[in-house]
Amino acid sequence: MKKTLIGLALAAAATASAFAAYPDKTVTLVVPFPPGGSTDAIARVIGQKLQEKFGQSFIVDNKAGATGTIGAAFVKRAAPDGYTLFVSSLGPFVIAPHLIKGVQYDALKDLDPITVAVQAPNVLVVPTASADKSVADLLAHLKKNPGKVSFASSGNGSSDHLSAELFWQQTKTEGLHIPYKGGGPAINDLLGGQVDAAFVNINSIIQHIKAGKVRALGVASEKRNPLLPEVPTLAEQGVTGAEVQSWQAVAGPKGLPADIKAKLQAEIKAALNDPSVKEKLVAQGFEIVVNTPEEFAKFQAAEYARWKQLIETRKITAD
Repeated sequence: MKKTLIGLALAAAATASAFAAYPDKTVTLVVPFPPGGSTDAIARVIGQKLQEKFGQSFIVDNKAGATGTIGAAFVKRAAPDGYTLFVSSLGPFVIAPHLIKGVQYDALKDLDPITVAVQAPNVLVVPTASADKSVADLLAHLKKNPGKVSFASSGNGSSDHLSAELFWQQTKTEGLHIPYKGGGPAINDLLGGQVDAAFVNINSIIQHIKAGKVRALGVASEKRNPLLPEVPTLAEQGVTGAEVQSWQAVAGPKGLPADIKAKLQAEIKAALNDPSVKEKLVAQGFEIVVNTPEEFAKFQAAEYARWKQLIETRKITAD
């Protein structure tokens, strides 16, 4: 009995020591998209602040491809020790598994949720020269020209594409989806009037709205956005159930020690709520979330089911 108790005490001490020492080497933040996008930017902000806090290197590794699923599968295979983390937008967590055949991970079982870091709503915009001045105008346009009013997106299965599909479903209309290879080309054609409308994440379009280069018709969130207080929500204009928040979250391989998860969540929360960081992110349209691992898991399950239903009902593919 005495030996058993001593053994348990030593094991507990070793575990506590390992936790107290974490991290004692470089931590890799895997971003499943190319450098330069919103997810990459959020990962670098988090990495920099954690590096300052812990005195260890936090590096970003961009493993792009297959709508983010290559990076997710890589993290799944990593050791669940807290030294390989996954920083991604909602796609690989709740959308891509329904669109891509043969995905090499189970989004709900193979990733250990740490926190949803930030979220930001999509905004329905049209070119400045458009005759549509409100959501009501756009709906009339859609009903008069079924399947002909073009909506740009950054690609098949993207949150902006699914925002449009959800909008059409909820309003019983049908538009023409024009997928681009990325948000930049889609926005360029929107600015040039080559497409009629688009749902765009607020932090990607706010500068163009403020500059008068596009017109915002509605915000796809439950309440008005402080950056666009004059722009009503879709629900205020009679379109309910079409709210879409794009979000970035942090996870790890399944099996992360609870203590390390808690430590990471607490420090990410402190990092994003640092006044110098929070002010910049809020000015770009982000809302700081940093929920608990349990809240993230519950949220992911709900989002997973929501997008699965839409993708199956609308027969959306990644092709």
